[in-house]
Amino acid sequence: MIPLPPGKERITIRPDSDILDYFRDQVERAGGGNYQTVINNVLRDYIEGKRAAPELEETLRRVIRQELHPEAGPST
Repeated sequence: MIPLPPGKERITIRPDSDILDYFRDQVERAGGGNYQTVINNVLRDYIEGKRAAPELEETLRRVIRQELHPEAGPST
């Protein structure tokens, strides 16, 4: 068995065939690589987006409040 790099874990998942086909196609269009790395990157982007969502929501709310009530000025 090939040793795993640090931070990696071997698992077994059963994604739908069309999902795997999509990622394999992306790798082929990019000229090569590893579809598992692409899947990992997509999952990481999703998680990071979820973590950033509360900050983004608060920023949007603050901007909208300022636009609706400019006389109130920025709130801190």
